[in-house]
Amino acid sequence: MSELTVGLIGTIALLIMVFGGVRVFVVAALVGMLGTVAIIGWQAGAGITGTVPHSKSINYALSVLPMFILIGFIAYHGGLTHSLFRAATAWWGWVPGGLAVASVFATAGFAAVSGASTATAAVFSRVAIPHMLDHGYDKRLAAGVVAAGGTLASLIPPSAILVIYAIIVEESVGTLILAGFLPGVVSAIIYAMLIIGQCMWKPELGRALPHSSMKEKITSIPGTLPIFVVVAVIFYSMYSGTATPTEAGALGAFVVLVVALAKGMKWASLKEALLETAKLTVMIFALIWGVLIFVRFLGYTGLPVVFAEWIVTLDFPPVVIMIFILLAYAVLGMFMDAIGMLLLTLPVVHPAVIALGYDPIWFGIIVVKMCEVCLITPPVGLNCYVVAAVRPDIPLGDVFRGIGPFFVADAATIALFLAFPGIVLWLPNLVNS
Repeated sequence: MSELTVGLIGTIALLIMVFGGVRVFVVAALVGMLGTVAIIGWQAGAGITGTVPHSKSINYALSVLPMFILIGFIAYHGGLTHSLFRAATAWWGWVPGGLAVASVFATAGFAAVSGASTATAAVFSRVAIPHMLDHGYDKRLAAGVVAAGGTLASLIPPSAILVIYAIIVEESVGTLILAGFLPGVVSAIIYAMLIIGQCMWKPELGRALPHSSMKEKITSIPGTLPIFVVVAVIFYSMYSGTATPTEAGALGAFVVLVVALAKGMKWASLKEALLETAKLTVMIFALIWGVLIFVRFLGYTGLPVVFAEWIVTLDFPPVVIMIFILLAYAVLGMFMDAIGMLLLTLPVVHPAVIALGYDPIWFGIIVVKMCEVCLITPPVGLNCYVVAAVRPDIPLGDVFRGIGPFFVADAATIALFLAFPGIVLWLPNLVNS
């Protein structure tokens, strides 16, 4: 049996078990080990499999993950989110669907210190949805806004998924973090435009609030300053070259911690933030370990190279092939979580995309944007489950109905990035020039 055949059998077996509900990190490690042993023998295969977790865990780039995750949990448990929502309401509450628009911009602001989409959705299910329902907003719109707004944490730095992408394909973490900022802002603006259009067409979905005075707007700003300080620290330290992404994340976490303690954060809240950071970090590391064992197995089979060569020989324009790749991600996202999907597909898809002539940084932003879509796609739209769990008064079916229009916004955003790749690459090109 050829190495390529073993690779195909292993890939099919992995997909069957994943769709059957087995944990991704378990399946990936098991298939990777057995496949490697089948190709190069027990002693060498088991030895290589055993060294992968250690050799990859000592990769310095991975240390940025717990830093970025810690920023988000300290910001949440330190109570920095309510002031952010109040400020967004003061500045944007006057437009049609103003509270929903404010929720989008508040989630975007929190995403800049969070890096975790589900955490963002959980926070604003408690902060924003009660306000929208109290003002007579449609509950489907309220739930959909928070579920969709939470996905912005996948793009807006610091983003754990962007870091994982960088590690898998061996690209610069700092460059990808910079590249995600402008597309994240564009996504938030398109969401806001969608909400305004919906509420202009059907005012009963969510009406505008009375105009806030300039004094109310200005006094709402100080409570948001810690968020902007953290963003400025992360970007400036990386832009100026004075800090690596990990060091920038540590500085951001320190700033958030100081602010949270100044606001009266108790030991119990800090302990909870540290424990949740540790749990999420361990989960992500376990996924990385398992999938990198599988990636090593794929390297022995030669499957990624064969797939890349096949993609290049297809008689279609590259943009058509890219659309089909993105549609495949959309289908996979119905059944898999975003991180697992990236870890399993990128070792094969990334070489093919590069062979087509696409920029790897641009593709990283596009594929992470697809991960955002997957976070709200039934039946495994994780953000929708989070909103329904936090708000049991809103049925899961209503949450999924509420996010329906946001698929249109996401499709428009992805089409925009496909047509104008300079939107994605402008900031990293500016910094690296």
